[in-house]
Amino acid sequence: MKSIIIILLTGLACGLPCQLLSATWYVGPGAEFSALAPAIAAAAAHDHIIVLAGHYRERELLIDKPLRLTAEPGVIIDAENRAEDIFLVTADSVEISGFTLQNVGVSYRYECSAIRLREVNNAKILDNRIINCYFGIYLETAGRTDVINNYIQNKFVREVNAGNAIHAWKSEALRIHDNVVTGHRDGIYFEFVDDSTIECNDSYGNIRYGLHFMFSNRDAYRGNIFRDNAAGVAVMFSHDIEMIENEFLHNWGGASYGLLLKEISDGRISHNRFFRNTIGILAEGANRLVISENQFTRNGTAIDIKGNCLDNQVLANNFLANTFEVVTNSKHNNNEFAANYWSGYLGYDLDRNGIGDVPYRPVDLFAKITHEIPAATMLLHSNIIDLLEIGEKNFPRLIPLDLIDSMPRIRPYAYD
Repeated sequence: MKSIIIILLTGLACGLPCQLLSATWYVGPGAEFSALAPAIAAAAAHDHIIVLAGHYRERELLIDKPLRLTAEPGVIIDAENRAEDIFLVTADSVEISGFTLQNVGVSYRYECSAIRLREVNNAKILDNRIINCYFGIYLETAGRTDVINNYIQNKFVREVNAGNAIHAWKSEALRIHDNVVTGHRDGIYFEFVDDSTIECNDSYGNIRYGLHFMFSNRDAYRGNIFRDNAAGVAVMFSHDIEMIENEFLHNWGGASYGLLLKEISDGRISHNRFFRNTIGILAEGANRLVISENQFTRNGTAIDIKGNCLDNQVLANNFLANTFEVVTNSKHNNNEFAANYWSGYLGYDLDRNGIGDVPYRPVDLFAKITHEIPAATMLLHSNIIDLLEIGEKNFPRLIPLDLIDSMPRIRPYAYD
C-alpha cells in the first residue's frame, strides 16, 4: 500500500495524471457560470471549460494558466466594436476551439485581436470563426503553436486602418494549417519567425499580400492558395525557404505579382502554379534558388529577374501563353535556364529526343522596351515589333546574350 502511494505521488510530481484530476466547467444559461470571465478565474490549471450556445458580450479575457476552452455550436463572443482583445493568452498549453469571435474595433496604438498569444508555448487555436476583428490571431513570441482550420474574415477597404488575419512576430515552430483568411491587410504575416510551416491555407481578397514574411528563415509553405489579392506573396530578407505546390492566381494590378523575392537566398520553389498574375515571379537580390517544375500560364510576365540575382537555377518549368516570358534589367545573366518548355519556342527537334536543337532566348526586345517605356505596350503584336524581334533574335544587341535555354523542351511537362 505504501508503495502504491509513493507511485501515485511520484506520478503527480511528474504531471502525468493531470487530465484525470482536471475539472470540467460549464458556461451558459442554467450552468455554473453565466459568463466566461468568472469561469476562467475559478478554473484551476488544466481544467476544461465548455461554453454553451449563446451570445456573450465579453472581452479582455485573460488566460494565465493552462486551460482548454471549447465552444459548442452557436457560441458568439462579441467585443461590441471595442478596441480590446477578446482572449489574451499568457500561459503555455492553452487550447481555444470552436468559437465565433466578432467585432474587435480598430486601434492606431495597439494591435487588438480576437485571440492574442504572448510569450507562450504549445498553444492550439482550432476551428474558430473570427469575423470583423481588427487583427484575427496575433502570435507574439510564441513557440510550438498550432493555428488550424480557422476562418478569419473582414471587409477592410483601406490599408491604413486594416489589420492582418494571422500575424506572427518573433516566434518559432508554428503550424499555420488549413485556415481561410480574407479581407485584411495581409492574410498571413510573419516577421522573425523561424522553422515553421504554412500549409493548405486559402488566402484571398486581401488589400496588400496574401502572405507577407520578412526576416524569417527555414520556413516551408506548401499547398496554399493565394488568389485575388493586391499581390500574392512577398518573401523578403530571409533564407532557406521552401515554397512547394502552392497556387498563385489572379493577383492582378498595376504593381502586382504572384511572388516577390527580395533579398532571399538558398531556397526551393517547386511544383507551384502561377496563373494570370501581372508578374508571376519578381526577383530582386535573390540568390542560389532552385525554381523548378512550376507552371507559368497566361501571366503578363512570367519571371522578372533583376541583374542583382545570382546563381539561381530555373529548370524544367512550363511557360505557357505568357505575354512576356522573362524580363530583366541587365545585359548580363548570372543564372541558369535549362530544360524548360517555352510555348513561344519555334525551333525543331531533328533527332526526336524531346529537346530543341536550337537554343532559345526567352527575353525578347519588346519586353525590354515596354519594361523601360510602359506606354509602348500599345504596339504589342504590331508588324513593326515582329520585324524588330526577328532582327534581335538573330543579331542580339540589346537583350542578354547569355540568357538562353540551351535545352528547350519540345513538349510541355505533364505535371500531376
